[in-house]
Amino acid sequence: MPALAPSYLSSPTGDHCLSGSLHTGKPRGKIETIEEAPTYIGSPHPGKGNGNILFYLPDVHGFYNNAMLLMDAFADAGFTVFGIDYFRDDPVWKHRKDKDDTTTDPGFDHAAWRSKHASFALAKVPKWTQSIALSYGSESTKYCCVGYCFGAPYVMNSIGPGSFISAGAFAHPSALTDDQFNKLEKPLLLSCAENDHAFPAEKRRKAQDLLQAGGKRYQFQLFQGVSHGFAVRCNLDEPYEKFVKEQSYRGIVEWFDFWLSQ
Repeated sequence: MPALAPSYLSSPTGDHCLSGSLHTGKPRGKIETIEEAPTYIGSPHPGKGNGNILFYLPDVHGFYNNAMLLMDAFADAGFTVFGIDYFRDDPVWKHRKDKDDTTTDPGFDHAAWRSKHASFALAKVPKWTQSIALSYGSESTKYCCVGYCFGAPYVMNSIGPGSFISAGAFAHPSALTDDQFNKLEKPLLLSCAENDHAFPAEKRRKAQDLLQAGGKRYQFQLFQGVSHGFAVRCNLDEPYEKFVKEQSYRGIVEWFDFWLSQ
């Protein structure tokens, strides 16, 4: 008998993940291949490192300017940052009708694309984090992970049973399951939008119920008036959207700073 499809607490990725603005700036990191996956490495400024490693699990757009600049921002906070391109140069934006459109080409099979890359991520992310810890970590290094949209489930898996990662965070998640909340073992920050088709109010409340019932350590950020993608793809020319993006980032940094100091 075939396995039943999982019942999602937050919806899988879809066209609602395509909207947003591109940000300008010059990323300063480098890209190497680790465990068959292109990996962005962002380093803190000399003398500013905290000795810890942050794993970055990107949204459906993969390695684009917004993500790389955000990884650099986490490096500015003292972390050595490793970001994985589990899409391997096949991000969803390459399947748009044209570069200025936020809808996919009519012939694009989003479900097949998602399944292909989710299978790779599920298999590779644990090996990738372990490989980085062995190659770049030391006895005193502590680890954290943050994921956006597509990356959220792999954060949950990474702070589940037997994890060496001390804390996790995600923003505007997709494809989460009840089981991942029930198996959570490390502290989790949830950075959420009021208007999110993938993680609406009733799903957020159920997630909180599961976290409370399981005695998990967690914190919710809930931002009014913003939608899915706010923490990476907001319009920086809109003061409130910029403020919310920065608040999400600062909250995640402070969350990691606290738990990695314990």
